[in-house]
Amino acid sequence: MTTDRNLKRRVRARAAKTGESYTAALRNVRPAPSADEPPRETPLPIAVAQSTVRTDPTDADGLRASGAEVRRLMTDAAAAGARLVHFTEGAICFPDKFVLSELGPDEVGPADWTRAAWTVLDDELDQVVRLAGELAIWTVLAAPHRRPAPSRPHNSLYVVSDEGAVVARYDERTLSNTKLSYLYAPGAGPCTIDVDGYRFGLALGMDVHFPELFTEYERLDVDGVLVSYETGGVPGRETVTTEARGYAAANSYWISLAVPADPSGPHAGVIGPRGGWAAGCPAGGAPAVVATDVHRDDELSPYARDWRRRTRDRVTL
Repeated sequence: MTTDRNLKRRVRARAAKTGESYTAALRNVRPAPSADEPPRETPLPIAVAQSTVRTDPTDADGLRASGAEVRRLMTDAAAAGARLVHFTEGAICFPDKFVLSELGPDEVGPADWTRAAWTVLDDELDQVVRLAGELAIWTVLAAPHRRPAPSRPHNSLYVVSDEGAVVARYDERTLSNTKLSYLYAPGAGPCTIDVDGYRFGLALGMDVHFPELFTEYERLDVDGVLVSYETGGVPGRETVTTEARGYAAANSYWISLAVPADPSGPHAGVIGPRGGWAAGCPAGGAPAVVATDVHRDDELSPYARDWRRRTRDRVTL
């Protein structure tokens, strides 16, 4: 313990002197491993995007514009050295309940999904998949997942590998009243992916308001959760960042929060395992990506997670 305290004192002193973050200072102060010590784990550079969200799935030109923007941001993420890039809910389209209503544009009713430009949507997704392989970057992108009629689509996150293949799909589980009543069918379970030795859970839409889903991912030994959320322009939408930061701190893991490009906020960013921002997109709301390293250098995290697990096991609710 004395050695740990001395190390932390030295790290804080260097950080105060150089202006480095605690993590950066730790890397410079901590002694290099000896030949018989296992090598330290390599950080994983990831990127999160805030992008334009369009709401008309019948608008072929709008879908193509969204797809083009997604691919431009993928290219920016790859140029920044990211191994994974993560997009908001609705990055290609966030279907409006009035646009698809079978009762017409002035009254909400069950969605008529035959109106959607599925061929264009599929083509845009195919182009994303091909580009992910060309750039060698993992890509997590939200889009409706079509199912045979009369089943409603899922609101889904597609996981595209760095080899250009769809390797996983997560379907939003905690649908809003509007989504459940008129638009989508709910998903059935969690989804995790492994990228370069790091494990991530996936969360979409209303999932961000349900802490039990994030506790579930902690039990699944994730290093972080990729949260895609369309703010919808509703009052109080900024609370999503407070919730996400709380989940990161309470579960001692990283959270990537992808939201739309919106001048009124919130902005997309990556939250560290103590609940602080590790990186953030421009607050002005322009479409952009930001990259940062996910790592396991925070010495508190494994102890905090182990303590919480042991405590939960002793508690009877």
